[in-house]
Amino acid sequence: MNQETKMNENEYESSALPADIPTQRKQLLLFLLIAYGVTYAMGLLTWYGNTISADLGAFPNAQMFYPAAGVMLAYLVTRRKDSLMPKCFYICFLFVTVVMLLCAVCAIAMPGQTLDLNGLSIPLWSMLSQYLLIGGTILCWITLLISGKNRRAAYGLRWQKGKASLICILVFLALYFGRAVLAYLADGQSDVVLAIVQDPATWVYLLVTPLNFFMAFAPFFGEEYGWRYYLQPIMQKRFGLRGGVLLLGVAWGIWHVFLDFFFYTTPDRGLIMTISQIITCVTLGIFFAWAYMKTGNIWVPVILHFLNNNLGPVMVSDYSADVLQNQQVTWGMIPAALLINGILFGLFLLAKEFRKSPCLMQESMLK
Repeated sequence: MNQETKMNENEYESSALPADIPTQRKQLLLFLLIAYGVTYAMGLLTWYGNTISADLGAFPNAQMFYPAAGVMLAYLVTRRKDSLMPKCFYICFLFVTVVMLLCAVCAIAMPGQTLDLNGLSIPLWSMLSQYLLIGGTILCWITLLISGKNRRAAYGLRWQKGKASLICILVFLALYFGRAVLAYLADGQSDVVLAIVQDPATWVYLLVTPLNFFMAFAPFFGEEYGWRYYLQPIMQKRFGLRGGVLLLGVAWGIWHVFLDFFFYTTPDRGLIMTISQIITCVTLGIFFAWAYMKTGNIWVPVILHFLNNNLGPVMVSDYSADVLQNQQVTWGMIPAALLINGILFGLFLLAKEFRKSPCLMQESMLK
């Protein structure tokens, strides 16, 4: 093991799994207060907003920032003297998080605000949150780049293992589209698949998707830096490589509970959506964990998360802004989701990455 690898390994351990137990506990407490405390406090506003029919489009965008914000705040509080910490990037991301949160609060405090564009009435706060997201993403890119290579490497922000990373992304795309095609064929809707392929809007949307990532990576990074970079190694160290990932998937699914009841669907179908969400988070979490363990590259799960959320409109041929809101879900959809996702993504639990010891896994991610 060369000197650079030793240095990077020590940095990984100090950033993700600090040896100082009291410090680690303090960091975890701060992370949970932000990632779950703020989420559930805002969830109460989501519930109230649903009762007054307020526009809730700003809430999911803001919520995605909280996990990474929790990690960054924890590090800023416990490691303020660390010269390798990308403080400029962290502070910028926290600032954007607060702005996104305030936008969501304003949607409840001042409901019913709209803008008229070309004869269309558009909810003000949902649209504003999109502009804030884009502007915040650009600021985050700038501060991330000026942080320098050493700081990015020290806190898990570097791009590495390009070939393996690309393979993980391509495998995910194959499974993602394959899952959708299988679902349509099982329902006898092969004509829908053909219509999607023949629709020019499909290919235009796919072509602009990479550009959209660079304009809107921040919320997806917000989740993955919290779940995969920070919490996954802790969970795996405590519960094993497989058990830690499975429990993390459950925790990730429950984290969505208020959105499941009051945004993604209606309250009467909230329990169904929550069960479906947990299945999705556990099975996708397995694949995301595998990709991260294979590459040590946090940008891979960030990209996968972005693709998972943004390719959905292609598969339903619905490119409207509210495609994710008020979904129609039934109990009959649960077994199919469990079976298909369990087979396509769950089988990655058998991959060799999940058969290593946690210490060997940390080392391999740095090579």
